[in-house]
Order: sequence, then C-alpha cells, then structure tokens
Amino acid sequence: MNAARAKTGTALAAAGPAPRHTLHIVSGKGGTGKTTVAAALACALATAGRRVLICEVEGRQGIAELFEVASLTGPTERRLLRTADGGDLFGLSIDAEDALLEYLDSFYHLGLAGRALDRVGAVDFATSIAPGLRDVLLTGKVYEAVRRREKGLPNAYDAVVLDAPPTGRIAQFLNVHEAVSGLAKMGPIRNQAESIMRVLRSASTVVHLVTLLEDMPVTETEEAVEDLAPTKIRVGTVIANMVIASPLTDDELSEAAADGYAFAVPGLTKAQNATLAREYAADAARALEQRARQERLAGLGLAMAELAYDPAGVDLGALPQLAVRLREQLALEVT
Repeated sequence: MNAARAKTGTALAAAGPAPRHTLHIVSGKGGTGKTTVAAALACALATAGRRVLICEVEGRQGIAELFEVASLTGPTERRLLRTADGGDLFGLSIDAEDALLEYLDSFYHLGLAGRALDRVGAVDFATSIAPGLRDVLLTGKVYEAVRRREKGLPNAYDAVVLDAPPTGRIAQFLNVHEAVSGLAKMGPIRNQAESIMRVLRSASTVVHLVTLLEDMPVTETEEAVEDLAPTKIRVGTVIANMVIASPLTDDELSEAAADGYAFAVPGLTKAQNATLAREYAADAARALEQRARQERLAGLGLAMAELAYDPAGVDLGALPQLAVRLREQLALEVT
C-alpha cells in the first residue's frame, strides 16, 4: 500500500475524539459528485434522534433530484426522509431574493415593502450589482440555521451540511467579510458579515473538498486549499470520489502499462487477445496515474477519504452505503 493510500482515513482516527462540527461545507469541481457526497454526508450525520439539514445555494435543485422529491422552493425547510439510522433529514434550496426579503423584514421590518420591491425587480437588481451582498445573504441563511442550536430553538439542527459552490469560487463565496468591505463599513450588513465569519472560522465549521483522481479536479483542490488559507476557514478532509482500486502493486502496474500481458483467453482470436492486452495496459496506466494524484493530495497534509466508483451509478438507494463509508472514514459527531 502506498503512502497516500495508507494515509486515507487514518489521520482522523489517530487524532482522538471528533470535534463538535455543526456546519459541514462541501465543495468540489463541477462533475466530481459534490452534491452526492454532501447528501451522503448528511445521511451519515443523521443518526438516531438527530436532525440534519442539507442546503444548496446554486439553484440547480440537485438535492430534490437526488432525493426524488418535488423542487425545494420557498424560504422554509422540507423534510426529505427518515434515515435507516433513525435520524431526520431536511432540505433547503436557498434563493438570494428570498433571503434578501427575509433580511429586510428581520432588520428593517419591510415585509410588504420588500415584496413590492421584488415585484418591480429591485431585489434582483440589488443582488446583481453587488455580488458580495448575494453571498452574504446566502451564507446568512445557513448561519441562521446553525445558530438555532445555540439558541435552543425547537426547530434547531444537530448538524447543517452546505452543498457549496465549486472549488474555483469557494474562497470568494465564504469570505463574506471581504465581500462586503466595499459595500458597508458599518450597520446591519457589516455586522451580519462579521457574525457569519465568526461561525465560519470557528471550530464548529469544517470544509470538505470533493475531487476525482484526475488532473484538473486535483489541481482545483490544491488551489482551493491555498485560496482558503487566508480566510482562516478550516479545511478538514479531501474526499476522493469514484475511485477505481487495483489490487496490483505499483511495480506490477508499471509492468502491465509498459509491456502489457500476453493474453491467451480460450475462445478469443489472436487479435481479440491483443485488444484485451491493450485495454489492460491502459487500465494499469490509469491506476498508476490515480496513485500519483493520491500522492499529490497527501502532500496537502489533510485527512483523506475515498468513495469507490459504482458502475451502476448513484441514486437514492445508494446513499446509505455511501453514508456508512463516510462515517467509517471521517471523524463525525453522530451521537
């Protein structure tokens, strides 16, 4: 077993008791399966008697599609399912316009006036000309859900999972303090941003980065870790998704990739055996490349986890198994 694979899942196990994380932020390059991993993580956290919320902010309705429910619209959470482990899982698709209307009502008591502004397009205009404000509104809704537990509210959650924007934008999205620096020097918006940053930088928050063992996703993961460092928001785990494992050693893979094996499968022609040998060599080369990228990820000094590739694809029925695999490898507070 190489160094990267030996590291997988062991760093957290050796670190002692799991910290109390109430906010899990999941990011990854598009196409890496971050929404699926976020959903599996939410299921892993939703053990007996626990309430977990999974949020999305990109408007793709990926959560609704994965959990096979109607679109998550409106500012309130909806119960998605009761997990096999006895927890309750809720979903929320956060819309910037809804969040702004709620913000105006909460801080300025402009409920009716806010809805009137929405009808004339002023809300969309405001969030378009000030993208930083949009991120404050989106993260602010997540912040409010996290804070319910501290306030002892009846609709509080034991954990919140955020299916966040891709790694290329994750640092900008989370660094709301910087986002509002040019918008407001004081007042409710500034205070809200500072409150959000205190939660994001606290020990209760952790970022998980999802990647494939391919060059571009690994590069974006490395860049995301570098970009997040100045924000002081902690990256907890790199999760390699859709990994195709090989029982062969590096030397055996190198030999297969270089020369191939002389296959003589009964019933196949010489040409067919040669084709099989070429495919085997290509698979061996891909396995070596994956291990090299595992080494790159190990160089980040972060805990690592892996989810195996499923040729049948991932649907709602596969989430419990993925949840078990994450619970085995991540230091999760589930009691």
